[in-house]
Amino acid sequence: MAFADLLDEVGGFGRYQWLHVTLISLPGLIMASQNLLNNFVSGTPAHHCSLPANYSLHNVSHYQVDQKQLLIAFIPLDSSGNRLDRCKRYVEPQWQLLAVNNSANVSHLLTEGCLDGWTYDRSEFLTTTVSEWDLVCSLRPLKQMIQTIYMGGVLTGAIIYGRLSDRFGRRSLLIWSYLQLGVLGCSSALSPSYYAYCIFRFLCGVAVSGVILNRISLSMEWIPTKTRALVGTLSSFFFVFGQMILAGLAYWLRDWRKLQLAVCAPHFLFFACSWWFSESARWLVVNHRSDEALKSLHRVARINGKPEVTEKLTLEVLHFHMSKEIESSQSSFTAYDLLKTRRMRRISICLIAVWFSTSFTYYGLSMDLQKFGVSIYLMQTIFGAINFPARLMALAMMNYLGRRVSQATCLLLAALVISTNIFIPTDMQIIRTTLACLGKGFTSGSFITAYLYTGELYPTVIRQTGMGFVSTMARVGSMVAPTVLMLDEVLPALPGLVYAGTAVLAGCFACFLPETMNVPLPDTIEHVEKKWFRRSPTHRQKEDLSVNGVVPSDYASEHHCGVVFVEGVDLKEQKETAL
Repeated sequence: MAFADLLDEVGGFGRYQWLHVTLISLPGLIMASQNLLNNFVSGTPAHHCSLPANYSLHNVSHYQVDQKQLLIAFIPLDSSGNRLDRCKRYVEPQWQLLAVNNSANVSHLLTEGCLDGWTYDRSEFLTTTVSEWDLVCSLRPLKQMIQTIYMGGVLTGAIIYGRLSDRFGRRSLLIWSYLQLGVLGCSSALSPSYYAYCIFRFLCGVAVSGVILNRISLSMEWIPTKTRALVGTLSSFFFVFGQMILAGLAYWLRDWRKLQLAVCAPHFLFFACSWWFSESARWLVVNHRSDEALKSLHRVARINGKPEVTEKLTLEVLHFHMSKEIESSQSSFTAYDLLKTRRMRRISICLIAVWFSTSFTYYGLSMDLQKFGVSIYLMQTIFGAINFPARLMALAMMNYLGRRVSQATCLLLAALVISTNIFIPTDMQIIRTTLACLGKGFTSGSFITAYLYTGELYPTVIRQTGMGFVSTMARVGSMVAPTVLMLDEVLPALPGLVYAGTAVLAGCFACFLPETMNVPLPDTIEHVEKKWFRRSPTHRQKEDLSVNGVVPSDYASEHHCGVVFVEGVDLKEQKETAL
């Protein structure tokens, strides 16, 4: 495509691109905390019913037992017989249970609910939303409701910001999203009630979608074709470090309000830095703002140390190179256009399956770290660290095997690991935890591949709408994932079967997507319809020549490209020749 050649003329992947990618990736160190924050903010500490107001452990200190053992007289054991019940206490203290070699039958003893509230263990968490608002026993579902409401906000943001970004630009929406996340995130740390906190988390979720969608497109649209996979994967490592930083912050602070403030306040700094970004020149051109696009390209050329290009690159040259994109932009596009034409419909349906399954499986494995029986902080660190080899594997696969094979392979391997874990006995916890980490690694690789692959499949005129559309499906998957865990009450293996089956199905859908490795980004729907499907050998040969920077004159004439870049000829000479 012509814009790819323009990008090479202003420096390719130069100094500007390095600064641009670094500044746009740094927020990932904190952004990663948002989706997984509920593991710590709403962690459930060990707890039991508080003792009746007219009893105190100090009044029975003459018993030669420690205070923990004294609780047996007040709190019955749970069904496992290994720990105190969390939701019941005896109506009257049962002192006989403190006797040595006691064998009393306690099944007939009267119990009651925790009328005086709960006592929480402070060794793992100092305070959480669970301990502050007593989200235990009958109110236990409200803990997961926080995460569901947050993901509902992310879903809403994917719908809203995808369309708004195509209309108002990537840079403007990214700046606004940073500010929104900073203000609302800090406000959630000051929430006076559970319901206020849920409202703030929902709005934070909306802002998170705005940041993620726009940072991806704004980054990708300034990156040359051949470095997109490398840049996309390396940029994702900021999110990997972010998951480990979350574990460290949570371990250090152990207070949900302080942790909430710590992961949201830095967005004010990101808001200030984001004003440095240049708006996507692609987006500016197709939205009839060529003057601004030209200024952005000149700015990039100067930063990249190529000031001479500013004299050669004029509006006429820009219009010649993007004439078809400008013509196509006369029409307005909606989400319906993602399904309107045959090829776009095929791409969109396949991506729906890929995104839903990836998110569904990823959050099914990530959102219940306390079930592994080890420190939640350690599990978060391990789950974060597994992303390094997983994403390096995804990068190697994308560069050598292509996007399609990488996407399908990550999903199918995740399904294999999850299904294998079903047959591992529950007492072999180390093996089960290891397999769960591998499953998360493969789903992480699937995520990074899907982000890059989707941006390469959808054309510029509707890219953000497309990203918002498939992200919507991903958020639906993340909202449904926790509810599947409740199926283990019917059959313990059922959640694993559902996660694995969904991943297999999505892996099959991925096989029907076109390959995009080393192919310039499409700018119009017409490009997508003609580029990847049923191409004749002659057309494919001409397109390969175009990718390498050499376009036959008959091909240029046939497609009304005006001035094209020919290897070894600069902009000014091409312009004079064309005139």
